[in-house]
Amino acid sequence: MALLHEAELRPTKLELLATWLPTRTWYAGEPGAELTRVSACRFDDPAGEVGIETMLVRAGSGPVLHAPLTYRGAPLDGADAWLVGTMDHSVLGPRWVYDACGDPVYAAVLAHAIFIGAGEAEEFIEAADGRRQQRAPAMSMRGSGPAEGSAGAPAVTRVVRVDDADPTRIVTDSVELLVVRRPEPGEAGHPLRLDGTWDGGPATVLAYANAD
Repeated sequence: MALLHEAELRPTKLELLATWLPTRTWYAGEPGAELTRVSACRFDDPAGEVGIETMLVRAGSGPVLHAPLTYRGAPLDGADAWLVGTMDHSVLGPRWVYDACGDPVYAAVLAHAIFIGAGEAEEFIEAADGRRQQRAPAMSMRGSGPAEGSAGAPAVTRVVRVDDADPTRIVTDSVELLVVRRPEPGEAGHPLRLDGTWDGGPATVLAYANAD
């Protein structure tokens, strides 16, 4: 379950990404174009500590860009290279926002989804008075592995190296994961993958795992 809050963010996620994305080698978009959100959904951190969001954005009429983010209440040791920026959350206070590819919690959840066939988290909005209301995610994700609950997902505890390209290669202590930065339909040739669907379009590969 992803618990979200009715809150004000300063700066906003899109404002942070508008500064950070153009520094990436895989960025594509019109120079100076406004960044817009295409779609988004959440993964669930089993420990309930880290917010994990799959963000799809576009700069002007450029291609869809896949920018998964993690949100933390304190800095992640050794992850300065993957810090997108910091924001003030009107409910939770200061938040450190990371490119999720450098965050071991994201790597563990992504591997689990791919190998087990899991998908996005249920989303609940918590109002200021404490009431919670479920909302439908704006997009859906599903791993290609066997039915959820089966054994076989590698246990990820550490990110060893990240090669920031397209795809971005995440080398962990147990599996190699690749995050597609410019996802396009029709690239489903990977047996172990995470597919995303949004705006009524076809399933599109967002990430995959090397099984070697």
